[in-house]
Amino acid sequence: MKIIDAHAHVAQYIAGFTSRGELRAVGGGKAQYSTGEIFQMFPPEMGDIGVSPEALLKVMDENGVEKAVLLQGNWLGFQNEYTYEAIKKYPSRFTGAATYDPFCVKTDEIRKHLFNDLGFKAVKFELSNGSGLMANRPPVYLDGAVMHECYSHAREKGLTVVLDIGRPNNPCWQVDALSNAILKYSEITFVICHLLAPQRGDTEVLKEALKKLVKPNVYFDISSLAHNQQPEKYPYPTAVEHLKNAKAIVGADRLMFGTDMPCNLARDSYAHLKDYIINFDVFSESELEDIFYNTAQRVYFKS
Repeated sequence: MKIIDAHAHVAQYIAGFTSRGELRAVGGGKAQYSTGEIFQMFPPEMGDIGVSPEALLKVMDENGVEKAVLLQGNWLGFQNEYTYEAIKKYPSRFTGAATYDPFCVKTDEIRKHLFNDLGFKAVKFELSNGSGLMANRPPVYLDGAVMHECYSHAREKGLTVVLDIGRPNNPCWQVDALSNAILKYSEITFVICHLLAPQRGDTEVLKEALKKLVKPNVYFDISSLAHNQQPEKYPYPTAVEHLKNAKAIVGADRLMFGTDMPCNLARDSYAHLKDYIINFDVFSESELEDIFYNTAQRVYFKS
């Protein structure tokens, strides 16, 4: 079965800014918050202070992954130029999304460079309270003036819009506002990261949220679905339950496999992050082909 990893990251060096302040590399794949906490961010064999495209390719080749979509956020730090360089160097293996902070005074100049000069065809906004736009400022409303301006620009440029709206029960998790925005911008293809990031105990809230987002221009990547059930381990029965419900509500052809590598590889193997989806009779063979390849090919690798 062919595989596209629809949610992965490269980082020239860790340069994040989060709810815990600065996040910096301290070597050996470890990072440190401004609060002093040090943790293993990615496997040391993948890099010291960052993760190169070659490090990702090694993992991809070992696991039969043909292509990957390189996304960005505040946790690793914005990596627009480095992501562009990876795509330019390996165009048959990578595509990706640019990102920007819409509160920058020079937003227009930034967007001109990203989407005119570099030619990105997708834009990602992370809005989470942990490491997104709401980590260090008041709530940003998904159907408010700031985001409407971002959506309007994306519509004008023909961009796919990728959104990480954080976890349930946080101010960033604005499903109703997101649904309103998606209806208004029906010409835009939207991808919602992490299947809305449900955790254990979120079964019913996820089902109700998905019902509001069953729209022809909406897709979901399922990266970090397993990780978000911690301390649950492989084979991740709660993640499997979330997948069953997602299939029933939005359809298997709206779901895209992703791992959020490199960070999740510090916690489990790439094989486990694939196999829990494959081995539990949730999806037919043709549905697995959509989840692991066809949908991402259509959404991200179209001409």
